[in-house]
Amino acid sequence: IKQARQRIQSFLLKYQLIYESKAWTKRHRLWLANRQFAHAAAQIAFQGYLNALEQAESRQAELEQQIREVIPAWSLFPLVTALQALRGVALIVAVTVVAEIGDLSRFENPKQLMAYIGLVPGEYSSGAKTRPRGITKAGNGCVRRVLFEAAWNYRHTAKVGAYKLSHMPAEIPQAAKDIAWKAQLRLCKRYRALLARGKKTQVAITAVARELLGFIWAIARHLSATSHGAAGVPI
Repeated sequence: IKQARQRIQSFLLKYQLIYESKAWTKRHRLWLANRQFAHAAAQIAFQGYLNALEQAESRQAELEQQIREVIPAWSLFPLVTALQALRGVALIVAVTVVAEIGDLSRFENPKQLMAYIGLVPGEYSSGAKTRPRGITKAGNGCVRRVLFEAAWNYRHTAKVGAYKLSHMPAEIPQAAKDIAWKAQLRLCKRYRALLARGKKTQVAITAVARELLGFIWAIARHLSATSHGAAGVPI
C-alpha cells in the first residue's frame, strides 16, 4: 500500500498536482478520482496506479480478516488481546510482535528483550577507544518496524481516545489497561523531554519504542504469572 501511494504521489508531483489537505481521506480519494490528464496515456497510467492501490488495500483487508479468524485458537491469543490495551498497538502490531518473538515471558527482564530485538545502544571499539553508536539492530527488523510505528502515537498528550475505546477488545484484563495507562504517562513525557533536550525526533521515537517494548514485556509477564496463580509483575 505504501508503494502504491508513493507511485500515485510521485506521478501527481510530475504534473504539479498537490493535495493541500490531509492525504488518503475519503475527500482525498474523491479528489484523486476526479483528476483528468490531457494525454490519454497519462490518464491510463494514473488509473492503473489507482487500481493497484485498491487491489493492495483489498488484499490487506482479506489478510487481516483471515488473521482475525485463526488467532482465537492460538495459545498466545490472550497475550495478543492484552497488548492491544497499549496506545498504538492494534491487532496487527500485537500479532506481529507475538508471532515474531513468541512467549515474551521467557525473558527474565525487559533489557534482555530489548537486546534481543536490537533496540539497545551499540558501541564501536578500536584499540583503546570506544565510541557510542546507534541501536545495534541485531534482532528482528519486522518487530522494530512495528514498534517504531506504534511509538509515533506517544507524541501526543496521554489520553484514551474514543477510537481506542471503541476498537479495544472487551476481553482485555484490567491489569493490562493499568499498565497501558502507565505507559502512556511515561512515554508521552519521555518523548517531550527528549525533544526539549535537543534530541532529534527519530532519536526520541527510538527511545520511546525501546521503553514501549518494556511495557509489552510487563504485560506478558503479568499474564504468565496470572496463569500460574502467582502475583502480577509490578511496573
